[in-house]
Amino acid sequence: MSKTILITGATSGIGKACAEKFAAAGWKLIITGRRNERLQQIKADLNREFGTDILTLCFDIQDKNAVFAAVDTIPQEWRQVDVLLNNSGLALGRDYFDEADIGDWDIMLNTNVHGLVYMSRAVLPLMIQKQQGHIINIGSTAGKEVYEKGNMYCATKHAVDAISKAMRIDLLRHNIKVTALHPGAAETEFSQVRFKGDTEKAAAVYDGFTPLQPEDIASTVFYCACLPAHVCINDLVITCTQQANSFYMNKKS
Repeated sequence: MSKTILITGATSGIGKACAEKFAAAGWKLIITGRRNERLQQIKADLNREFGTDILTLCFDIQDKNAVFAAVDTIPQEWRQVDVLLNNSGLALGRDYFDEADIGDWDIMLNTNVHGLVYMSRAVLPLMIQKQQGHIINIGSTAGKEVYEKGNMYCATKHAVDAISKAMRIDLLRHNIKVTALHPGAAETEFSQVRFKGDTEKAAAVYDGFTPLQPEDIASTVFYCACLPAHVCINDLVITCTQQANSFYMNKKS
């Protein structure tokens, strides 16, 4: 019997790469996102290539009622969720604290923190019922150190780190694994979103080094999800070879 993974933010970047990785391995997919056209295209592409069973859920993860309503609509034959991948997240702006757009802060908090906990609370009853499951939260090296002009983004990813630790403790009694995976610089739509479509600024982020690719993170997520039932990777920081942490990088001219 194939396993089922629910992936948030599956329409691009790490989420899309994870959908492709798990589909290739024969897993059933529940993929979510705000862009229904992209969800349907990914579903069609993966079904054609791998014959994968895919369920799409289109909603905004910032909306608590929409999250719980979407999970409630999951048909009975799809409710055996083995892995929840909390991948949805973003950064908006890179400004000094006293100059930052408070609207950007709200969106980051509502997506990176509230969305993650809403989704987890909505899906957890499905795992608790069978006394097994695995939640994988995508954090960031920004959740390990705070850097200049990172303020609220760093705060949200520190929250992901703390929430993951809290989950791991509180869900022990339900035999549910919790993994926090903290990538460094990865070449996705992340920088384009952060710099609000400024492609020049976004591209400059990756000048002088070879960043992680979404497929690198997908392979790591897949490894964590496929470990034996008695093994759990709790916390994992992953960077490219030219990056040590949020501060130190070996960039070549």
